[in-house]
Amino acid sequence: MERDAHYYAILAFCRACGFNKDSAQVIAYASQFVDDAKINLMFLSNPSNIIEHDVIENKPAFFNMATCHSYFRINTFNYEAMVNNTCAFHFVPGCKGENFTKKLRCKEESPIILDILADVFLEDDLIKLGIILHALADSYTHQGFSGMLSKVNDIKDCKAITKVYLGLLDKILQALEQFNQEKYDKYFDRIMPAYGHGQAREYPDLPDLVWSYEYDYSDEFSGSYKKVEIDNKDRFTRAFKSIRKHIQNYLIKHPQYFDSSLRFDNINILMDTLVSKGKEQKREENWKKLLIKQGLFNNEDLDRIIYKDDQWLKEAFSNFDRDAFDDRTVAGEVQLADNFLNSNWYRFYLSVKWYKLRFFEYCAKYQLSIPN
Repeated sequence: MERDAHYYAILAFCRACGFNKDSAQVIAYASQFVDDAKINLMFLSNPSNIIEHDVIENKPAFFNMATCHSYFRINTFNYEAMVNNTCAFHFVPGCKGENFTKKLRCKEESPIILDILADVFLEDDLIKLGIILHALADSYTHQGFSGMLSKVNDIKDCKAITKVYLGLLDKILQALEQFNQEKYDKYFDRIMPAYGHGQAREYPDLPDLVWSYEYDYSDEFSGSYKKVEIDNKDRFTRAFKSIRKHIQNYLIKHPQYFDSSLRFDNINILMDTLVSKGKEQKREENWKKLLIKQGLFNNEDLDRIIYKDDQWLKEAFSNFDRDAFDDRTVAGEVQLADNFLNSNWYRFYLSVKWYKLRFFEYCAKYQLSIPN
């Protein structure tokens, strides 16, 4: 899924289910930030004894807190990133299959996700809830693929059945495919490795698309291909029916976040907006308009509900600089803001550490021991 779902739809559904504005925004931001938290190492210039941190090269640091990475940058394309980021947050293993490789294949509502979700319900932590909702949503749309570089992801004859809104790369690939199918198959395998849903391009994340592909269903990957046709509207709808149920149950357990002044029962309009047509920017604009028109937020709230991927970083670090913080490792030393201890970024950092521990524990519980 993309930002329109991970942030704006989560924001709308949380408000519709009764969360107050502030708590809904924190949950939604944490959900989307899973796709934006690429920094994996930063050294501290002013550490405090009450701030949890790591020690790297004998220096105080924050480390291993990334939840995503740049898939086309070679220095982030490695086993650690696949395991700690892609598998853990975006392609949670379904734990079903005859061998290790097949067990890594993502399945909707993986038992690992459900176990972590049960743990989240015991915690009063909206950021942890947002993180697990991201993994839950992706488990629907990314099912069938693996977060590792794997034969599982080596598909063929991937086709859009309904109209698709193509980015530049997709337009180039489509033109090559139409010109010469044999050359397309040959060159596509070279430029797009079997990693995640890379060979399916953006298709799994487009909410209104119907598409198809063929995959090798044999246990030995012996070349026995089967065609599957996917209706993303169905997947997105089922995902958010599940999300709605879970956030309603969380609010019952944590009623301090309930907004008693809000009454909203038009869930159908949320579902229709979720699977609306158009490019991502248009879908986001649809959500912004809906949030105001349906009374989930006011006109005065518009600036605060617009997602800004550096908002939490700006609040947490007094020397935040967009260029310096736009890398896997932050150059120089970071300076903690005065209110860093209570910042959402620091809470996200702690939540990611918490999540990763449980992810590997529950993988082992289901006989899927992944070295990390």
